[in-house]
Amino acid sequence: MDTRKRMLALRRSTSLEAPVAVATDTAELANPACVVGAGSRCEHSLTDAHINAELFRYEQRVRQRFAQIVGVLKRISAHQHDADFADTAQRLAQEHLGFELPEDLLERAWVGGLDLRRLHSHCIMRSLKLCIDQAQAEQAGWLSRLPIDEDFLRQCGYHTVDISPCADGRLQGLVPFILRMQPGPCVHVKAYAGALFDVESDMADWAQREVERLSGAIAGGERLNYLKVAAYHFSSSHPGAQGCAAHGSRDRVATDAALGRLDELRAAIDRSFGEGAAPDTLLIGVDTDIDALRIHLPDAGGHLNPHRYVDTAVLYRESLGLDPAAARARIDTLIADAEGMGGPGEGQGRMHDGMRRLVAALAQANISQIEYVVQNHGGRYSVVGHDEECIVVGEAPHALQLRNLFYYAHLDTIEEGASDLDVGIRIFNGLNLVNGLATPVLVHFSYDARVPGSQQRSVARARQVRNAVLRRFPDLSDKGQLNCQVAVSDRQGSVRCQFIADVAPPAAH
Repeated sequence: MDTRKRMLALRRSTSLEAPVAVATDTAELANPACVVGAGSRCEHSLTDAHINAELFRYEQRVRQRFAQIVGVLKRISAHQHDADFADTAQRLAQEHLGFELPEDLLERAWVGGLDLRRLHSHCIMRSLKLCIDQAQAEQAGWLSRLPIDEDFLRQCGYHTVDISPCADGRLQGLVPFILRMQPGPCVHVKAYAGALFDVESDMADWAQREVERLSGAIAGGERLNYLKVAAYHFSSSHPGAQGCAAHGSRDRVATDAALGRLDELRAAIDRSFGEGAAPDTLLIGVDTDIDALRIHLPDAGGHLNPHRYVDTAVLYRESLGLDPAAARARIDTLIADAEGMGGPGEGQGRMHDGMRRLVAALAQANISQIEYVVQNHGGRYSVVGHDEECIVVGEAPHALQLRNLFYYAHLDTIEEGASDLDVGIRIFNGLNLVNGLATPVLVHFSYDARVPGSQQRSVARARQVRNAVLRRFPDLSDKGQLNCQVAVSDRQGSVRCQFIADVAPPAAH
């Protein structure tokens, strides 16, 4: 039984509002992209096998850190009445997890028993920190080889790509895995439940980059544009239960909602700064069962349509068995066919050359990810629902981007991100609470060390948000079923996810 299936055994729920781990019989639900005869394999000529191998090694290394926590804690718990318990516990933690446990919890165990909920949350946070600390070394084999990098985006005409995926943990690997895009200063990612990004906040982000472009801070920016991407998701095997929780697992609702935000952003910028000022937009759907994409194709005016898209699972299947040049040509033909479709998906003219080049690159890059799931996960993930380790609130630690590692609620204040956080808590009620475990929450913000007082203000804001989280869920926090950890990172420097010593929070009532 593999690591993910062992974790699945601990996490079961039938909630439709916040779907969690659901096992899939991959023999019955084959990957629709991989349709070959007996004795044949799905090995596409455009797949980068080297990157796939490196990504899988990275995924296994990260997963293993979390998969062994429960087993180690069970071993530690069995020794809690030994005379040398604290020493034994620390030795086991260091040997198998790579970090120490809080001394106060170990020393008090003989009085009231071992607080395994807090220990589990501590281990989740420290494992997350280890992943962040080791990210540069552990990602070295694949990060710089991802095909869609800053230079390529510039060739397509974009100085900035701002992506708003759904906060769902299944989209946490969107940029490096599913899109095969290099994270970097020109790629901004802020996740929101249901991909419902804040239009006013995005206007401010666009305006800041426009100032930088016009001032010359972005080299060659006078020839480049800004691209806003919204990414919704759906489940092809359990469409009514394992889609987007924020939209009740209704695929069309999720699509229309994300498209609506993109249209609102374009309209708001045009009305505020003049007709034609709005950036390019792109709508992407992700089948989180197999990581295939729906790429919705803009027309000549930049307008998107829920019906006008290409499905990369179809592109994979239609170009499987062709040599690289023929496969690229076939994919380009299928994109052109979808672009020129009539009926409900008909647009007004063809997308511009830069957008067409980017769409083709995203489609071709996703070929490798489809095959990654085929070869490493049986064609369809064994856990098609939620299986996150924790919730991250505030700003995501961008060094970590891996499917179902954490649920992310982007916010500056609890009030603005309350709905996102509520969805996350409902998810973890089905993941951890039903198994007697607490929900671990990392409250994380960034600062700029070049700005006097920035770190202190970031810490203060993180603590305020942490206290607000505890006050929002008093039933959980009072019972020790919600454990928060505060951390900050330096945007420009080497400090990443520095844990801040806890202070007594106000009463939850």
